[in-house]
Amino acid sequence: MRIWKVGDVTITCIVERDLMGLLNMVLPDATAEAIAPLRWLFPHFADERDGLRGYTQAFVVQTPSCRIMVDTCIGNDKDFDAFRPSWSRLQTSFLERMLEAGFSPESMDVVLCTHLHPDHIGWNTRRVGGRWVPTFPNAHYLLGRVEYAAEKARNDNPALDDPRSRGLRIVAAESLAPVLDAGLVEFVETDHVVCDEVRLIPTPGH
Repeated sequence: MRIWKVGDVTITCIVERDLMGLLNMVLPDATAEAIAPLRWLFPHFADERDGLRGYTQAFVVQTPSCRIMVDTCIGNDKDFDAFRPSWSRLQTSFLERMLEAGFSPESMDVVLCTHLHPDHIGWNTRRVGGRWVPTFPNAHYLLGRVEYAAEKARNDNPALDDPRSRGLRIVAAESLAPVLDAGLVEFVETDHVVCDEVRLIPTPGH
């Protein structure tokens, strides 16, 4: 577990899972030999044999006035069959790791979704008794207003009926609709002030 202090703010990294070589597929030129001179990557972000290391991970930002969960990884039990079958119906220990770090789901004040890619919103919800419910029931879920409108327009477009689009509709139904239905979502602009110590700065791109 990695922890950073920035003034009065503490940032704790909660790892969900190792991406097991995915970054090497996305960045094929980042071979072990190519990145060997970049010593700052070692040991957390690369290893000598396999090259780049990557994780799905969340960050708990604790300020004097607010506890913020930044991104919520892939999630357990989610249906990714249409575009990333290896992520489907995972059974990770993410919530247990949160608890070990001293954070219960109920203790979160804010869930900040930096963007709406499926591997950043999965633990927005969890499956309980056969239905999807908010994982962080006492939190405000912050979603970018402009991005959400664009994603919704695409998901609602009947002309888009390819497997990936159908898969994204499933993701929206599993990871977004339950928190919307529960009235926990706050749509925000890209310069939103979260609390005295934290504000958003737009950084377009991935």
